[in-house]
Amino acid sequence: MLAEQYKAMLGGKSVIRILSEFAAKRGEEIGYENVFDYSLGNPSVETPQAFTECCIRLLQEKDPMELHGYSPSLGILSVRKRVAESLNRRFGMNYKAEHIFMASGAAGALAHAFRAVTEPGDEIITFAPYFPEYVPYVKQTGAVLKVVCADRESFQINFAAFEEMMNEKVMAVLVNTPNNPSGIVYSKETVKRLAEFLNKKEEEYGHDIFLISDEPYREITFEGTQAPYLSAFYPNTISCYSFSKSLSLPGERIGYVAVNPACRDAETIVNMCGQISRGIGHNCPPSLIQLAVAQVLEETADLSVYERNRDLLYGCLKELGFTCVKPGGTFYLFPKALEEDAKAFCEKALAYDLILVPGDTFGCPGYFRMAYCIDTEKVERSLPAIRRFVRSEYGMEHV
Repeated sequence: MLAEQYKAMLGGKSVIRILSEFAAKRGEEIGYENVFDYSLGNPSVETPQAFTECCIRLLQEKDPMELHGYSPSLGILSVRKRVAESLNRRFGMNYKAEHIFMASGAAGALAHAFRAVTEPGDEIITFAPYFPEYVPYVKQTGAVLKVVCADRESFQINFAAFEEMMNEKVMAVLVNTPNNPSGIVYSKETVKRLAEFLNKKEEEYGHDIFLISDEPYREITFEGTQAPYLSAFYPNTISCYSFSKSLSLPGERIGYVAVNPACRDAETIVNMCGQISRGIGHNCPPSLIQLAVAQVLEETADLSVYERNRDLLYGCLKELGFTCVKPGGTFYLFPKALEEDAKAFCEKALAYDLILVPGDTFGCPGYFRMAYCIDTEKVERSLPAIRRFVRSEYGMEHV
């Protein structure tokens, strides 16, 4: 007999993936260079040459068993040590290798973090707009995901709604900053207020409340914006990181869990991650890739491309009358659609070979996401298509 829960999921395929597949199929008809595909957050800038050279050097010089054998359950010790040292140097922390668990990307890191701090029936709170895969990620743990409605003026945390939703069953709060899909970076004031609130609630409820920080876009911030490192503000923070965006390595599935040393059970949580791996199969990410990223921890791809793309699109959308909070990072824009039904808006855009993702799946109906991790030349060519779309479908008043 087939497992009904996974069979049922076949009918709820990711809207992002559906649109990405549509774009690929349309590209076969007219040439993909003529499809303005803003659907999928797949990094578009080249991996740093330093990473490539490091992989080549390792393959030439290292023992094949060291490169291709299973790593220890918690990750290669020398890699964990280098990650800890880098975080300490950059953010003024005091991690040791014992506080780091190597994971298969941020998704793998989150899978471990959720299971380490919740039991079935416990609640995890997150904030709209949010990455839609959080829903299956949390559901499969047996915990319950609760979503706080968005502050649509700023996309910072809606504290009034958050405080109303908070209760004793909440064991973790999940945040994503810089944020997918809004591109917003939580301010230091927001993070301080969040930490103060959670400290107060821990004392009131008499149990730990963990802050799980999903950080794959941590390195992608634009001029004038700084992303606070959340573990520096709240002791019970678990950082979940991926090198997918900073080094343009999404296919390598490499990241880590970093448990704040100030957390009472920090080392226990990391050791638990090794046991969680036994049950979910997210164990032992590739040894070669662990060793390679350890040599380029503070390198990045040319992330400035994303800021140029943001400026082009944001300027065009504002000119056309869209309401949009200006992103401080990532490679996403999250404007308000020109009609109440964002799904209908995005369907109309398809006729102009514009692939946009409605915001319903991100917990914000009426908005849409643009993943502008594409070549700048293609962004520039998309602007006339955007103007034609608005002019034809919504009238000259928006031009």
